[in-house]
Amino acid sequence: MEKQAAKIIGIARHRLSTDGEGVTTLVAFHGCPLRCRYCLNPQSLGDGSQFREYSPEQLYAETRIDELYFIATNGGVTFGGGEPCLRPRFIRNFRELCGPAWRLNLETSLNVPTANVEALLPVVDTLIVDVKDMDSDIYRDYTGQSNDLVLDNLRLIAEAGRQNDCMIRLPLIPGYNTDVDREASRKAIEALGFHRLDLFTYKINRLWHEESIPARY
Repeated sequence: MEKQAAKIIGIARHRLSTDGEGVTTLVAFHGCPLRCRYCLNPQSLGDGSQFREYSPEQLYAETRIDELYFIATNGGVTFGGGEPCLRPRFIRNFRELCGPAWRLNLETSLNVPTANVEALLPVVDTLIVDVKDMDSDIYRDYTGQSNDLVLDNLRLIAEAGRQNDCMIRLPLIPGYNTDVDREASRKAIEALGFHRLDLFTYKINRLWHEESIPARY
């Protein structure tokens, strides 16, 4: 059974229209099933002993300081990581605490059991989904994992009629996919009824080692 408390690697307040509508607070969980070559938050991996563990009640007490901003701007809390969909019970309990006035968003790879996504769909407003690439070989090469669960969860969301609540991120990843690959991914995503797409390119600082974190533009 999922633990009620969760390690959180960071809480960023007063983000404006970057992780969902209005003013948001980004809450990043420790833990991720992927090992992406250019991981944006490598601190989400490993044992996490240096990070504070929160209960839903403790996190609510810390984030409610911005409730007026959330309500005034149709904002709220965005859960990222790491992988927030590993924590469905935590997020459902947090929703019970904050009530319906806050928007709850997920930044997710969707590479989690479908039961986790089924549990979260009734309580979240927006899913920001980083699919990497729809091609299974490209995905495995970049993340070290199969994308079977990603495809299953995209179909689950489509069958629930929640496509308009999703922003699908399709990155161009130097050394891993091409414009042609990304166009194929775009067509596959649109065939499922998803039309809110974020196309961007990972920019790699050539002065860093190639395993360093890329800037996102």
